[in-house]
Amino acid sequence: MRILAVDVGTGTQDILLFDSERELENDYKLVMPSPTVVVAQRIREATRQRLPLVLRGVTMGGGPSHWAAMDHVRAGLPVYATPEAAQTFDDDLDAVRAMGIQVVSEDEAERVPGAAVVTLRDFWLEEILSALRLFGVGPELDRIAVAVFDHGAAPPGYSDRVFRFDFLKERLAAWESLAAFAFRREEIPARLTRLQSVAETVPATYPLLLMDTAPAAVLGALEDPRVGRRDEAIVVNVGNFHCLAFDLRGGHIAGLFEHHTGEVSPAQLETLIRRLGGGVLTNDEVFGTKGHGAVVFEGARRNGHLPLVAVVGPRRAMLRQTQLSVYEAVPHGDMMLAGCFGLLRAYAALDDQVRDAVERRMGPAPSPVATL
Repeated sequence: MRILAVDVGTGTQDILLFDSERELENDYKLVMPSPTVVVAQRIREATRQRLPLVLRGVTMGGGPSHWAAMDHVRAGLPVYATPEAAQTFDDDLDAVRAMGIQVVSEDEAERVPGAAVVTLRDFWLEEILSALRLFGVGPELDRIAVAVFDHGAAPPGYSDRVFRFDFLKERLAAWESLAAFAFRREEIPARLTRLQSVAETVPATYPLLLMDTAPAAVLGALEDPRVGRRDEAIVVNVGNFHCLAFDLRGGHIAGLFEHHTGEVSPAQLETLIRRLGGGVLTNDEVFGTKGHGAVVFEGARRNGHLPLVAVVGPRRAMLRQTQLSVYEAVPHGDMMLAGCFGLLRAYAALDDQVRDAVERRMGPAPSPVATL
């Protein structure tokens, strides 16, 4: 079985072509610029040429692409966006218009003279397959798995941060598993518009799994035997934009928090981890400092020293600047593919055929929190 697993971040998209007929170490891997980074480059080229800009496609991750679009507006140049593309910047289209972006229909977008047209999408299937073909790798795929970070479409007046964290808590209340944040194509909740948009861009002929990036990375970190074999561990994913930590105890999720990486110093992050591990972290401590939130479940208080603190993510070096004794997890010898390995485990939890293929090369699931 061949599964294309792609973890779409803010800085990079991390790509693994898993093949159950090959040793895992011989599978093909790519770490490439993320779609939002490439889109930002294309927008900046339009700005350099002083062209009108038309944004089409679907809702995707913002960050660099949003900043580039706003720089285009500030340069005195027009930006037009179709409704679904415009929701990349805000679910509320009136808020998008207030940014100086003109929301137009598909027909109107086609009639903008002399415009640079940039298509928004998070998943670049044909580009990935084309790159592999250049090295003689055939395009045959049995499954596709993609991870993106999805705030969800919050109703008017509902904080995006609260909306996302409420969803995290809701999923864990129903399924105490990291795989609870993975969905087959036909099961994606309507509120997860970014996952829905990825599904729109993948041909229906491919069985598809979508998952949130942060739980995927934490699930992947458990593939490191030093982490997965522990009865207790705090696993932290320090991404370019978001930082999420899970307190795992005895095969259960005892608590978690999620913050914006750019809003915390190493010292603040250390404090949050220590308080999470002690079972005393409050939601207000995180939300009040511009994070998403925290939850510590009943009975989560821990006395004494912290358990193993394991970290993955492109900004994991933040924890080197703390007093914590931190283990930098290396699942299957490749930290950058932690999210891809998490995607494979999550797919295995939902699909018996995938489980057989994954366990053939990766062994049994390392922890009960990897199953449903």
